[in-house]
Order: sequence, then C-alpha cells, then structure tokens
Amino acid sequence: MEKIILLGDEAVALGAIHSGLTAAYSYPGTPASEIMEFLISQSNGGKNYVAKWCVNEKVAMEEALGVSFAGRRAMVSFKHVGLNVAADPFINAAITGANGGLVVVSADDPGFHSSQNEQDSRFYADFARILAFEPANHQEAYDLTREAFDLSEKFGLPVMIRLATRLAHSRAPVEVGEARKKNQQPEYGYGPDWTLLPANACRRFQDLLQRQKQLKNYAEECPFNELSPADKGNRLGVVVSGLAFNYFREVYSRLSSRPAYLKISTYPFPEKKLLKLIEEVDEILVIEEGYPFMERFIRGVAGIPGKVIKGKMDETLPTSGELTPETVARALGLPVKTGLKTDGFQLPGRPPQLCPGCPHADTFKALNEALQGYDRGNVFSDIGCYTLGALPPYKAIQTCVCMGASVSMAKGGAEAGVYPSVAVIGDSTFAHSGITPLLDAVYSNSDLTVIILDNGTVAMTGAQPSFGTGEPLDRMLAGLGVSPEHIRVIIPLPKNHQLNTGIIKEELAYHGLSVIIVRRECVQILGDKKRS
Repeated sequence: MEKIILLGDEAVALGAIHSGLTAAYSYPGTPASEIMEFLISQSNGGKNYVAKWCVNEKVAMEEALGVSFAGRRAMVSFKHVGLNVAADPFINAAITGANGGLVVVSADDPGFHSSQNEQDSRFYADFARILAFEPANHQEAYDLTREAFDLSEKFGLPVMIRLATRLAHSRAPVEVGEARKKNQQPEYGYGPDWTLLPANACRRFQDLLQRQKQLKNYAEECPFNELSPADKGNRLGVVVSGLAFNYFREVYSRLSSRPAYLKISTYPFPEKKLLKLIEEVDEILVIEEGYPFMERFIRGVAGIPGKVIKGKMDETLPTSGELTPETVARALGLPVKTGLKTDGFQLPGRPPQLCPGCPHADTFKALNEALQGYDRGNVFSDIGCYTLGALPPYKAIQTCVCMGASVSMAKGGAEAGVYPSVAVIGDSTFAHSGITPLLDAVYSNSDLTVIILDNGTVAMTGAQPSFGTGEPLDRMLAGLGVSPEHIRVIIPLPKNHQLNTGIIKEELAYHGLSVIIVRRECVQILGDKKRS
C-alpha cells in the first residue's frame, strides 16, 4: 500500500475517489474548501468523475441526492454553517434513504477561526437519525470515508462525516488502498419511496426508526470505537471522541496511573461499551471537540447515581474554543506546561485587513462620504471579505449575521423606519442567498439601496467561481423586476471617487428599491492572471 502526505480534507476526498465516486458537490467555506479543490484537481477535467462548486449548499445537497437516486455514489461537503443551508434536503434524505452511497461531510470550526459560530454538526446527525463518523486522524478520515460509502448502501441511508478545523487543515501520512469501480447505474423503478407525500413519508419514517437498531449494532462492532481498560486501582474513565483523542493520547503517556477510556468514532455511539466503562469507574471525564454532545447523553437529566461526571458542562474543560493537549492535561490533574513570560514586550495588534488595492476599500470610502448627513448606523453587510469594512479605518457597516441576511435585514430595517437602509453583499453571496430577499424587496418596492460588490469570484475562501457576476448579473436583476433606471453600475477606483459618491447619493435619496453594482475584479485574481 502507498503512503501519501495529505490534509485531512484531502484524505476524505481521496477516500471518496477510491470508493468509486461518480459525483461530488460543494459550496466553498473554511475549513471544508480543500475537499472540493482536491477533487477538482484529481478529476481529469471531469472525465474521472463530476466535481463541481454549486451556487449554495442546499443545491449541492440536492444534486448529490439526485446522483444517489440514480444508484451512483455521491459526496457533498461544506462547513458547519453550510449544513444549516442544506438542512431541508439533508433531513429529508434520511426519509427517502440512499440508493447509491451518499456521504455528507460537514467541517466544524471550533474556535471561530473563520466562522460566525462554532455549532456542532453531530446534533444534525442525531436529529436526522443517520449514522455519523468522527475521524480522530488523517488515516481514519480516509478509511472512514470509504466505510461510509459502503454503509450508506448497506443501510440505505446518508452517512455524515464530521471534521474539525485542526484535522481538516493539518497534514499527515495516509496509507491508501485500492480504488473500487463505480456503481453500475441500475434500472429505474424505485416506487413511492422518493416521493415524500405524507403517506409515503410516514411509512419511510417508520422504516428509518426500525433501522436504528441496525445502526446501534454496527456501533458496537465498529473497530474504530475502542474500549481500553484502566491500570489496576484507577477508577477514572475517559470518554473521548474524534480529534480530541489525539490530545488525550499525547497526555496519556504522562500519567503515572492510566485511566480506562472509550474512544468514540461513531454516532449512534456504542452504548454497551459505554455502560461497561461506567460500571468499572467512579468518575467519568468526557473530552470532545465542540459542544458537550456526548456529555449531555451521559449526564441525562440527573446524572448517574454514585458517579462523578466531568467535562464542559462543569467547566473542567473550556466550554468554547478548541481543545489543546494542555487543557486536557489540566482536566486530568497534570501540571500544565507554560511558555516564557514576555512582560513589557507588547506586540502590536494585527487585525485582518482588506488587501492593498482592494476594490471594496474604494467602495466603502465612497459609501461613507455619501452617507454624511445621515445616520451611519444603517448599513447591513453580508459575509465576505467586505465584512472587514466594519473595522477601522472604514467603520462602514453595522451588521453581519449569515449569508443573504444583508438584503433581508435591510428590508426589515426600512420597514421599521430606517432611512436610508443600505445592504452590502458580494456577487457570489448574492447568488447564494441574496436573490430571494431581493425578489421580496422588488415585490414590496422597498425603500432600500442594495450594493452588490461584484469582484468576479468567491474571494474570501480561495477564489472559487462566482455564479452571479458580470453581465449575467445585470440581466438577472432586470429579470427580477428591479427598475432599469435604478440599476446603476460603478467602477471603484480612486479616480472615480466623486462620480461614485454622487451616484450612491442619488440612489440613497430615491424612495424605492435601487441596486448599485460595484464592479472591479479582485486584486488577488488580477495579480494571478498577470503572473501567469
């Protein structure tokens, strides 16, 4: 077998390729983007399998579900908040079931490295009542992806793989196996299972409930769930899952007396193994990256009589952010290693900034000047590089909640009396989830100014293609019903500052819906083109 150095994301992607992948879909978002980047790089221009970015995560999930319907193997990947966008088809896919293997990869971001929250995707898997894997290392990321496709077809259900940032973005050697062939497409004729009329859905849901016993039995037998006994006389038991197992193993060798531990890699978790651990210990420490998901199950409502349970809920471990070997060492009663003190040596703060020459900088300067004389707390931003406009020196925006929310919130603000109400959204984010709230604003002719920053790419996550840029964007806006005289296009350059400021002022003064397209290519993309 060959060993290859891979990112955790790449290990998942290669596991999918070697599973006989027919198609993969994604929307970019850290820390999941490298899965699709790797798949595209290995696809031989789409000849080996389909690997495509989609307009949003819901569409990606539905396209993967269509591949599964056709009896082929499909994977969909996105970051944790992307699963929120895909939640409708994701939950319903557990009711339809899977025909060809269907694997859903959700990459969580504990520590808020590049996200607005650090939600835990394991709750979604539990909510949907499907099987989920949580690999502890890169080898498991590869192996469990292959296992996930096989089990998806065995149980007739989607299977989730839950990653965390440190695993997704670190590298390690992975031993890879032989690639299997793609599924042959079967004859059609699936009956009513994939038509979720209430009567069919009710029957399928009962099937899903009956399948839970099979999932639990698999969890007990799964070799990735490991129960290890304690040293004689040690009455501590550790329940540890996924990436956190690495931190525990690092600390484990420092313990003079070693506790029993249960490593969990599957959800549903191995209940019998857990009960066996609990019977043999007096104290239980739960170590998991993300929310106290396992800890809540173990504690129940009133805990376990005669047992002390520790973890995040009693703050033995931090309730937010990433775990580290030192936080785990502290929880196990070991001395914590400390670095050198640097009293009196103050490093300057280095907050993230827009790139030098970024078109968004010129846009915010013009917008700020146009808003002089108005209450400046009226700019609703979306998610993208331009969210950095909230920071000095611009201080141009006041909100950022989720994809597409800028237009919706600005419409709500306008209806609450905010004037002028301004939404700032990128071209890719507009295509992702800004179209529907704009259609709502068109219907109401809301007193609202929408500024679409068209830099031609998904810049924040690695310059993936945008679905809402250039002339097609202009035609889309007209097709949605935005008044042609209030679709304005400006070029954000210093030499155009006065002209652009004047156009923004005109549209702010207009009592109705207007859209200003601010069009200039991302400087990073432009630089890459010049270098090539």
